[in-house]
Amino acid sequence: MSETVKQIKERLSQLTDRSDPYVQALTADSRKGVQQALAQFYRRLDRLAKAQAAFRRRFHYEEALWQRGCRYVAGMDEVGRGPLAGPVVTCAVILRPDFDLVGVTDSKQLTRHEREQLYLQIVNEAVEVSIAVNDRETIDRLNIYAATQDAMIRAVNNLHHRPDHLIVDAVPLKIPIPQTTLIKGDQKSISVAAASIVAKEYRDHLMKDYDRVYPGYGLAENMGYGTREHLAGLAAHGATPIHRRSFRPVQDYLK
Repeated sequence: MSETVKQIKERLSQLTDRSDPYVQALTADSRKGVQQALAQFYRRLDRLAKAQAAFRRRFHYEEALWQRGCRYVAGMDEVGRGPLAGPVVTCAVILRPDFDLVGVTDSKQLTRHEREQLYLQIVNEAVEVSIAVNDRETIDRLNIYAATQDAMIRAVNNLHHRPDHLIVDAVPLKIPIPQTTLIKGDQKSISVAAASIVAKEYRDHLMKDYDRVYPGYGLAENMGYGTREHLAGLAAHGATPIHRRSFRPVQDYLK
């Protein structure tokens, strides 16, 4: 008895090769459901091929540096420069040349579930991951740009594997290590993208904890950014200890 359309779909979901004899045999199956399943299969392979090509492009900077003899290349990113509340979190990630998590891209393009899964895989597969945080007090004392630079430098200095080169997203660092500074680096470098995912997941979890300590601002959802709910919370309850005094409009809600 021939396979059902459901069985064929399940089997196709496990394949990644257009030239597989099973796939070729299905082209002669006249059932409409089978041909629709084949069309879905081809579309999935097209999406996968595009994702893999984009993934290899995001390895451009790392591969060039490895070929020049740089053994450890650290990608760096930050999360939390813009919010009204909470810390800025920075991350440095060193990857191996065989790193193969195709889904790693700019953290802002991923769903929360995708970031959570990739966070665990990156931490597990990377040569090393280093995170550094600067709190609200440091941000207010130094200013957000300087606080971000300071945290990034600490993230690098905390690495056990001293990087031969840094790939940094937008923020040049005063540190005696050669570096490539990229605008929108999390879209251009796989190491920076990995760092952005780790930093965002780490900070998101911190903000969820803060939401339990300081309810009424929606911190678990807005992550400290100035949403309508957050501003309403400021108007109703005033500023908390994690609100940045140097940021407007926080000053208007100090009590």
